[in-house]
Amino acid sequence: MKKIELLAPAGDLEKLKTAIIYGADAVYIGGEKLGLRVASKNFDDAQMKAGIEFAHQRGKKVYITCNITAHNDDLDGVDEYFKNLEELGADALIISDPAFVQISKESVPNMQLHLSTQANTTNYMTAKFWQSQGISRIVAARELSIQELAKIKEKCPDLELEMFVHGAMCMSYSGRCLISNFMTGRDANKGECAQPCRWNYSLMEEKRPGEYFPVEQDERGTYFFNSKDLCLIGNVKEIIEAGIDSMKIEGRVKTAYYVATVVRAYKMAIDAYYKDPQNYKFDEKWLEDVSKASHRNFTDGFFHKEQTNDTVNLQNYSTSSYIRTYDVVAIVKDFDEQKNMAKVVQKNKFLKGDEVEIIGPNFATQKAIINKIISEKGEQLEQSNVPMQEVYIDVGMKIDKDFMIIKQL
Repeated sequence: MKKIELLAPAGDLEKLKTAIIYGADAVYIGGEKLGLRVASKNFDDAQMKAGIEFAHQRGKKVYITCNITAHNDDLDGVDEYFKNLEELGADALIISDPAFVQISKESVPNMQLHLSTQANTTNYMTAKFWQSQGISRIVAARELSIQELAKIKEKCPDLELEMFVHGAMCMSYSGRCLISNFMTGRDANKGECAQPCRWNYSLMEEKRPGEYFPVEQDERGTYFFNSKDLCLIGNVKEIIEAGIDSMKIEGRVKTAYYVATVVRAYKMAIDAYYKDPQNYKFDEKWLEDVSKASHRNFTDGFFHKEQTNDTVNLQNYSTSSYIRTYDVVAIVKDFDEQKNMAKVVQKNKFLKGDEVEIIGPNFATQKAIINKIISEKGEQLEQSNVPMQEVYIDVGMKIDKDFMIIKQL
């Protein structure tokens, strides 16, 4: 059985490495142009080369987002940019504009092309059309149910099918939004979305200017455009058995901790399925783990077709704020066998005596107490409160490089 791919976001080199270390089979990243996440740090050529080499050395893949809706001026130099990405070793381009399909066929004919969710592929005939144009993978529209996705795969067995399984949802069809452009002049279809769907709105009647009526009574306002976050970790079995080729996590502007936590949980679920498909059972701990990363309330979106009219399930009317219950306080750099202590770099303040949790690749979450903190000079410390400070800590167990120490807020 061909194993499903776990595809993770990587907004910068640190996140790319984190995603791969924590179990991603592939990552998607943005270069310095043509991508839809201007807010992300993204990659220059040197960083992209380093990231691709890091991934390839571990048998993983790197896909480059080039999925803006292009205007005439955006076409200048695209052919040379694509050639450069090929030279850097990119495994595929994620594109949505037919112009980029044409340019890529002429400039990098051997490059794999993935069709972005921005292209709104919602049926198998559209998928077949794009396959005839040289597309090797479709990133399906997020508005499809699992039954619709399975039908596309059934009708297009030689075409790879990728679906979003986790992360922020957009109010517009597969992210093709104009609200940001109208309200702020920032074009969402060129990566500059101001996220006006997360703002607080009230209703005003035409003949009563200045009188604002909340659509739903709440002292904090009404966020009636505000979608919940997608979370399909409880549906891994159905997704794999529908024939999906790749499960995609959203979040190139999220933290390395978010990437590690979410990738790790989905990796555990996927591995558990393939270990024993007949007796696979969902573990509530996986949902608990992804809930420790910053998120909005979860929804399964359009996964089950009968729920597509259930706005209570999809929308969060009371607030646009994230739920954040844990912080990463340190990342393990090494373990000193002689000291029997972990050398860590501090990310957020922690104290001697703090109760923490340890997470790592292929490592079940463990609770621990920070028994001791020692500076690099050998001084006993009561706390570590200097960002990026490197100290030694004793948590009563051996913990490996790249493990994370997290603490409940």
